[in-house]
Amino acid sequence: MKGSPAQPLCGFSNAVVQILRLHGVEDYRAHDVLQDPDLRQGIKNYSNWPTIPQVYLNGEFVGGCDILLQMHQNGDLVEELKKLGIRSALLDAEKDQEKK
Repeated sequence: MKGSPAQPLCGFSNAVVQILRLHGVEDYRAHDVLQDPDLRQGIKNYSNWPTIPQVYLNGEFVGGCDILLQMHQNGDLVEELKKLGIRSALLDAEKDQEKK
């Protein structure tokens, strides 16, 4: 990503951080590609994906901000997190809304 989760330095990095927060995902690693041009280019070459940030789940490349947003919107992210043993906080929020 560009920047850090505490201080994203582009809108796309910020969007990814916000999506992860919505789902309650706190345990993840981020690397500021602006501090390391070789890493920035290397990650693009590795994934064959031209944009930053890049999201990997359990070491598997998922995509960039656009893909993560799409997964969030269609519910696929909840399912992918479940495969990793992570219960999305959105499921709890939905249950709370149903009780009201």
